Amino acid sequence: MALLLAGCGPQAGPPATSGSPGSTATSATAAPTMAETASGSPSATASAPASAAWTSFTTADGQLIFDLPAAWSVRDPAGELPEGGGAFAEVTNQAGKPLATLRTNMATGSTCMERFPYQVLESQDLPALTQNGTAPRYIFETRGNNATPGPADTPAAAYGIQTSPLPTGDSACAIFHFFTWPPTAAMFGAFYSPENNVTPGAESLPYLEQAKKYAQTDEYRDIKRMITSLRPAG
Repeated sequence: MALLLAGCGPQAGPPATSGSPGSTATSATAAPTMAETASGSPSATASAPASAAWTSFTTADGQLIFDLPAAWSVRDPAGELPEGGGAFAEVTNQAGKPLATLRTNMATGSTCMERFPYQVLESQDLPALTQNGTAPRYIFETRGNNATPGPADTPAAAYGIQTSPLPTGDSACAIFHFFTWPPTAAMFGAFYSPENNVTPGAESLPYLEQAKKYAQTDEYRDIKRMITSLRPAG
């Protein structure tokens, strides 16, 4: 199954929904634990950074846990679950803007039909999610540039977790943010969308420049901390 990115242009931007990387797929170092949680519901934490209070969330299926700012919300399940169950949670900020989606029990596949200019903005190994001796990584990356459009003839940027190796050379296949997780594969991330990922003072800049500036914002740093905190529950 080919994986293509759509609706991620510098003008229109990605879809206003959570914009999960690898949206053509069909369902089929970790941060410290902040608090004990009940399955499917956030709980208050005993300690928090100076900037904001944080909480922990356990997915409704009881399999995974992650930390997030206490002011953010989680909808779980955020939609219909695949046959056999799994997790499907959407994280939104105080304004109700979707920032990331966590899904498990997904059937994935990709065919590299084209290659595009790319840039890796950040990358971090996640040993807590190691499967079969391989640790996935958190990554924030782009495809396309002003001279050479990316997938669907538009630049694209996305953050999430992937098991596949980092791209090399001067071009890369379309973004494919999935990682190995029982029983099949999982995802936790989103496309960068100027409508959801607001970057103050960057509204007039091209899409990819906005994405790069977003990587310097407090909200992005919170997103990265949240996604990289993902770990098995219990």
